[in-house]
Amino acid sequence: MLWPTHGTASEGDCVNGNDAYGKKGFKRSRSHFADRITADGRDGWPVEAGRYRLVVSLACPWASRALVVRRLLGLEDALSLAVTDPIQDDRSWRFTLDPDGRDPVLGIRYLSEAYDAREQGYPGGVSVPAIVDVPSGRLVTNDFQQITLDLETEWTALHRPGAPDLYPEPLRDEIDEVMEGIYRDVNNGVYRAGFATGQSEYEAAYADVFGRLDTVSRRLAGQRYLVGDTITEADVRLFTTLVRFDAVYHGHFKCNRNKLTEDPVLWAYARDLFQTPGFGDTVDFDHIKRHYYQVHAGINPTRIVPLGPDLSGWSAPHGRERLGGRPFGDGTPPAPR
Repeated sequence: MLWPTHGTASEGDCVNGNDAYGKKGFKRSRSHFADRITADGRDGWPVEAGRYRLVVSLACPWASRALVVRRLLGLEDALSLAVTDPIQDDRSWRFTLDPDGRDPVLGIRYLSEAYDAREQGYPGGVSVPAIVDVPSGRLVTNDFQQITLDLETEWTALHRPGAPDLYPEPLRDEIDEVMEGIYRDVNNGVYRAGFATGQSEYEAAYADVFGRLDTVSRRLAGQRYLVGDTITEADVRLFTTLVRFDAVYHGHFKCNRNKLTEDPVLWAYARDLFQTPGFGDTVDFDHIKRHYYQVHAGINPTRIVPLGPDLSGWSAPHGRERLGGRPFGDGTPPAPR
């Protein structure tokens, strides 16, 4: 079984249509288009204000990383944004939220058109986040793991004054180590549980998810952020899964040992980030819920979207300030929206 591929109406999500389900369970594929947009343009794609367009789904945790980072770094004017419909059709991600169902900058109805412009007849999945070269209409990259790191380290000339350093060089080894465990067991672990086709496969993924969340909860009991005393890329990557946990992963993906709201440390940590400019103001729970519950028909054949959970708690005081820390380091928060 494959995630949605170009011209295929199979159920899926936001990262790669080549993600596979085999005897050893769910396996997420590598991004096929891994060119990098860099300051020196070594892959043929130099950083240039206004040249590129970031395509996201607000439902997608992987795309949401790029949304948060773009906002924290103040890249809104330098890197324009296209938002897809949370519900795909048989050609995958579509621009039906825009007038006439066409992206106003790229002039296309489906993200697959940018993939075709890059590689005609590409048989793989149409995934977000994706960055498209506006002048040529060609896809540049769908490498969800690298996009945010490059926005942080290669786009520095276009960062806003006071932008935080989300990937500080002295802490990169520790950040990478923390992120690797979170990616394997939490970000991807919930998918391994949700799309498991056997009991033992599901139970192994379930154990990984909650084992890692317990480890992270212990780590965060005594410090405000995952690495150092400021927000880093590691916090961005954990947040985009936590913010979806009770709304989607707890029930829909059967990660139901406990809810996020039942872990006092993680719930306070998630609220702290949600209330930080650049995080909660990029979240759309309606898109999140409609995508997962209506697209994953194999898991939810009725396609009924649940009314809960109650979202009012996200604005409640979190008390994490007592742990110290400086959210933006020597920088400043992004301007209010």
